[in-house]
Order: sequence, then C-alpha cells, then structure tokens
Amino acid sequence: MKKSVLALTAGMILTTGTVLAGGGSHWGYTGSQGPEHWGDLDKAYAVCKSGVNQSPVNLTGLVEAELPAIAFSYGATATEVINNGHTIQANFAKGSSIKVDGMDFQLLQCHFHSPSENTIEGESFPMEGHCVHATTEGELAVVAIMYKLGAASPAIAALWEKMPEKAGEKNTLSAKVNGIDIMPKNKDYYRFNGSLTTPPCTEGVRWLVLKENATISRQQLDRFVKVMHHPNNRPVQPVNARLIVK
Repeated sequence: MKKSVLALTAGMILTTGTVLAGGGSHWGYTGSQGPEHWGDLDKAYAVCKSGVNQSPVNLTGLVEAELPAIAFSYGATATEVINNGHTIQANFAKGSSIKVDGMDFQLLQCHFHSPSENTIEGESFPMEGHCVHATTEGELAVVAIMYKLGAASPAIAALWEKMPEKAGEKNTLSAKVNGIDIMPKNKDYYRFNGSLTTPPCTEGVRWLVLKENATISRQQLDRFVKVMHHPNNRPVQPVNARLIVK
C-alpha cells in the first residue's frame, strides 16, 4: 500500500505542468487558463480556488522558532531534464532524501520558476527552485531556493546544457547532478504549511524556504526565460491564519 501511494504521488508530481496522472484539464499561466481560473477549469482543481493554505505566499510577519536543521542526504542522482511546457524540471533517481519531522522524504524532482513564486518581505527574486520530496505515505515537502543574479551556477549550467527547447521533450543528463549543488551553502530556512503551486494545488505540503540566496548569471536566467516564453509563477496567495516561522 505504501509503495502504491508513493507511486501515485510521484506520478502526480513528476508530470506536473502537463496533466495529472489519470487525467485533468490543461492549464497555463496566461489568459483563460491562467492562475485566476485554475479552480474553475476542472473539479479536480477546485482547491486552487477554495483552499485556505495555498502557496506561494509573501513571507512576512515571521515568528521566531527553534527550527531543527534539515538533514540532507543527497547524491548525484539527477537523471534527466524535462521541458513540460510549464517549467524545466530535473528528475532524480532513488538515493537522495531529506529528514524532516523524523520522517524520510525522497527527492523526486527539482523545477524552476521565473520570477520567484514566494516573496520575502515583499521582495521578488529573478528565479526560484523547488525541490519536491515525498514519503512512502505520500507526505510532501518542498525545499525552495531563491536565486539572485551574480556568479553562474555550475550545477544549473549542467542542467541547462541539456535543457530541451520544446515542450514535451526530455534529455538524459550525461553528467549526474547532485541536488545539493543548486542550493546555497547555508541551509537555514523559513517554514510554513502550504500547497503545490500548480494544479491540483494539493494542500498539506511542508514548505522549507532557504534563507540564503543562491546565484545564477544573467545569461542563465535569460536562457530559462527564453525557453519558457512567459513568466511561470503563480501569484502569492493569502496567508490567512498560518504562521510562518524562522
């Protein structure tokens, strides 16, 4: 049973940006299929409109807390890069994980948004990475990385080298990439409860937003933006009664 739950979760997450595993309406970031319409496109997406713990958010009103360190156990397990028409996504084989709340979360994939989806005290960033993890029971955790312009990222360069230009294409990575290398050295983080930022906007996701920024070059950002053709960020959602801790 546990394996089937993880398989379903992985299938849903790994195909995000196209359709859900098992079906779902097409969605996008502009026009009648844009974020403001997601909740009306398909009954399966209803929580995009009705949910009260939606992501992304503006991280503000931060509450001090003793947050334990995220226990990263990553290896060079990235296997392929996909352009699903909504993002560029690196898929990872088994062997990389984090431990949060005493549970092991397997790294499934890392994907990117420009500009950033979450904001910090109202500040938007040129790009944001989301590394999506799941437990065998289907619990989800996302480690988010904010990127500023600066030095080029060698790990991003390795992914971009295999970035498909057309939606629906994927390329195998010739050199395996370690997910830890797309992150900053300091792994202190903000935490809040939220959702997937794409349909079906599933709630109950642990969000772990790294405080320190990583860097990418202007050339790396421009390459991503050119391939995406338009911004691929969902606007920030109401925080409502949630606490954002630091």
